[in-house]
Amino acid sequence: MTKVTMTVNGISQSAETEGRTLLSAYLREGLGLTGTHIGCDTSQCGACVVHVDGVAVKSCSIFAQDVAGSRVTTIEGMANEDGSLGVVQQAFQDHHGLQCGFCTAGMVMTTSALLKGNPRPTEQEVRHGLEGNICRCTGYHNIVKAVLAASGQDAVAMAAE
Repeated sequence: MTKVTMTVNGISQSAETEGRTLLSAYLREGLGLTGTHIGCDTSQCGACVVHVDGVAVKSCSIFAQDVAGSRVTTIEGMANEDGSLGVVQQAFQDHHGLQCGFCTAGMVMTTSALLKGNPRPTEQEVRHGLEGNICRCTGYHNIVKAVLAASGQDAVAMAAE
Protein backbone atom coordinates (compact mmCIF):
# COMPACT_ATOMS: atom_id res chain seq x y z
CA MET A 1 0.00 0.00 0.00
CA THR A 2 1.13 3.49 -0.86
CA LYS A 3 -0.19 6.82 0.32
CA VAL A 4 -1.35 8.83 -2.71
CA THR A 5 -1.99 12.55 -2.35
CA MET A 6 -3.60 14.89 -4.85
CA THR A 7 -5.76 18.00 -4.82
CA VAL A 8 -9.34 16.96 -5.44
CA ASN A 9 -11.97 19.66 -5.96
CA GLY A 10 -9.59 22.19 -4.42
CA ILE A 11 -8.80 20.18 -1.28
CA SER A 12 -5.62 18.20 -0.64
CA GLN A 13 -6.67 14.56 -0.23
CA SER A 14 -4.72 11.41 0.66
CA ALA A 15 -5.60 7.75 0.79
CA GLU A 16 -3.72 4.48 1.07
CA THR A 17 -3.93 2.51 -2.15
CA GLU A 18 -2.35 -0.33 -4.07
CA GLY A 19 -0.28 0.50 -7.12
CA ARG A 20 -2.88 -1.07 -9.40
CA THR A 21 -5.76 1.05 -8.08
CA LEU A 22 -7.48 2.99 -10.82
CA LEU A 23 -8.23 6.66 -10.29
CA SER A 24 -11.96 5.91 -10.48
CA ALA A 25 -11.69 3.44 -7.59
CA TYR A 26 -9.44 5.79 -5.60
CA LEU A 27 -12.01 8.59 -5.92
CA ARG A 28 -15.01 6.39 -5.13
CA GLU A 29 -13.61 4.02 -2.51
CA GLY A 30 -10.64 5.92 -1.11
CA LEU A 31 -12.22 9.36 -0.94
CA GLY A 32 -15.96 8.59 -0.97
CA LEU A 33 -16.61 10.73 -4.09
CA THR A 34 -19.21 8.49 -5.69
CA GLY A 35 -20.36 10.92 -8.37
CA THR A 36 -17.73 9.47 -10.69
CA HIS A 37 -19.43 6.38 -12.07
CA ILE A 38 -17.85 3.17 -13.29
CA GLY A 39 -19.85 1.87 -16.22
CA CYS A 40 -17.65 -0.44 -18.23
CA ASP A 41 -14.11 -0.69 -16.81
CA THR A 42 -12.81 -0.56 -20.39
CA SER A 43 -12.85 3.23 -21.02
CA GLN A 44 -15.65 2.89 -23.56
CA CYS A 45 -18.62 4.57 -21.85
CA GLY A 46 -17.26 7.83 -20.42
CA ALA A 47 -19.24 7.65 -17.16
CA CYS A 48 -15.97 8.03 -15.23
CA VAL A 49 -14.67 11.23 -16.85
CA VAL A 50 -12.91 13.64 -14.49
CA HIS A 51 -10.48 16.50 -15.11
CA VAL A 52 -6.81 16.00 -14.28
CA ASP A 53 -4.90 19.27 -14.37
CA GLY A 54 -7.70 20.69 -16.51
CA VAL A 55 -7.80 17.86 -19.05
CA ALA A 56 -10.77 15.47 -19.34
CA VAL A 57 -9.67 11.87 -18.74
CA LYS A 58 -11.45 8.58 -18.27
CA SER A 59 -10.54 7.77 -14.69
CA CYS A 60 -10.94 4.03 -15.24
CA SER A 61 -7.96 4.11 -17.62
CA ILE A 62 -5.33 5.67 -15.35
CA PHE A 63 -3.75 4.60 -12.08
CA ALA A 64 -4.26 6.83 -9.05
CA GLN A 65 -0.54 6.87 -8.30
CA ASP A 66 0.12 8.23 -11.80
CA VAL A 67 -1.78 11.42 -10.97
CA ALA A 68 -0.31 11.92 -7.50
CA GLY A 69 0.33 15.61 -6.99
CA SER A 70 -2.15 16.59 -9.70
CA ARG A 71 -5.29 18.72 -9.49
CA VAL A 72 -8.37 16.55 -10.03
CA THR A 73 -11.90 17.85 -10.47
CA THR A 74 -14.86 15.50 -10.17
CA ILE A 75 -18.56 16.15 -10.71
CA GLU A 76 -18.76 17.10 -7.02
CA GLY A 77 -16.45 20.01 -7.79
CA MET A 78 -18.53 21.42 -10.65
CA ALA A 79 -21.10 23.28 -8.55
CA ASN A 80 -20.81 27.01 -7.90
CA GLU A 81 -19.17 28.14 -4.65
CA ASP A 82 -22.61 28.77 -3.11
CA GLY A 83 -23.60 25.15 -3.83
CA SER A 84 -25.91 25.96 -6.73
CA LEU A 85 -25.55 24.05 -9.97
CA GLY A 86 -22.81 25.17 -12.35
CA VAL A 87 -23.72 26.41 -15.83
CA VAL A 88 -23.33 23.02 -17.51
CA GLN A 89 -25.17 21.19 -14.74
CA GLN A 90 -28.03 23.70 -14.87
CA ALA A 91 -28.28 23.39 -18.66
CA PHE A 92 -28.55 19.59 -18.37
CA GLN A 93 -31.36 20.02 -15.83
CA ASP A 94 -33.16 22.76 -17.78
CA HIS A 95 -33.03 20.92 -21.10
CA HIS A 96 -33.70 17.41 -19.77
CA GLY A 97 -30.25 16.20 -20.80
CA LEU A 98 -30.55 13.24 -18.46
CA GLN A 99 -32.89 10.40 -17.69
CA CYS A 100 -31.51 7.68 -15.44
CA GLY A 101 -28.54 9.93 -14.62
CA PHE A 102 -25.85 7.26 -14.79
CA CYS A 103 -23.93 8.90 -17.64
CA THR A 104 -24.66 12.46 -16.55
CA ALA A 105 -21.54 13.09 -14.47
CA GLY A 106 -19.29 11.99 -17.32
CA MET A 107 -21.32 13.97 -19.84
CA VAL A 108 -21.07 17.12 -17.69
CA MET A 109 -17.33 16.70 -17.25
CA THR A 110 -16.78 16.07 -20.96
CA THR A 111 -19.03 19.01 -21.87
CA SER A 112 -17.13 21.32 -19.54
CA ALA A 113 -13.83 20.37 -21.20
CA LEU A 114 -15.37 20.69 -24.66
CA LEU A 115 -16.65 24.20 -23.92
CA LYS A 116 -13.32 25.23 -22.42
CA GLY A 117 -11.63 24.38 -25.73
CA ASN A 118 -14.49 25.48 -27.98
CA PRO A 119 -16.83 27.96 -26.26
CA ARG A 120 -19.35 28.10 -29.17
CA PRO A 121 -19.43 24.68 -30.80
CA THR A 122 -21.78 23.75 -33.61
CA GLU A 123 -24.21 20.87 -33.17
CA GLN A 124 -21.84 18.62 -35.15
CA GLU A 125 -18.90 19.65 -32.97
CA VAL A 126 -20.92 18.84 -29.86
CA ARG A 127 -21.85 15.41 -31.20
CA HIS A 128 -18.23 14.75 -32.13
CA GLY A 129 -16.99 16.01 -28.75
CA LEU A 130 -19.31 13.63 -26.90
CA GLU A 131 -18.44 10.54 -28.98
CA GLY A 132 -16.56 8.97 -26.08
CA ASN A 133 -19.60 9.11 -23.80
CA ILE A 134 -22.44 6.63 -24.06
CA CYS A 135 -26.00 7.31 -22.95
CA ARG A 136 -28.40 4.41 -23.14
CA CYS A 137 -31.51 6.43 -22.29
CA THR A 138 -31.80 9.81 -23.96
CA GLY A 139 -31.02 9.43 -27.64
CA TYR A 140 -28.64 12.42 -27.19
CA HIS A 141 -31.02 15.07 -28.59
CA ASN A 142 -31.57 16.79 -25.24
CA ILE A 143 -27.94 16.34 -24.25
CA VAL A 144 -26.89 18.25 -27.38
CA LYS A 145 -29.51 20.94 -26.60
CA ALA A 146 -28.10 21.21 -23.07
CA VAL A 147 -24.53 21.59 -24.32
CA LEU A 148 -25.56 24.27 -26.81
CA ALA A 149 -27.51 26.08 -24.08
CA ALA A 150 -24.50 25.92 -21.74
CA SER A 151 -22.48 27.59 -24.50
CA GLY A 152 -25.05 30.40 -24.67
CA GLN A 153 -26.55 29.22 -27.94
CA ASP A 154 -30.15 28.43 -28.75
CA ALA A 155 -30.40 24.92 -30.22
CA VAL A 156 -33.69 25.71 -31.99
CA ALA A 157 -32.20 28.74 -33.75
CA MET A 158 -29.12 26.76 -34.73
CA ALA A 159 -31.21 23.98 -36.22
CA ALA A 160 -32.97 26.51 -38.43
CA GLU A 161 -29.68 27.78 -39.87
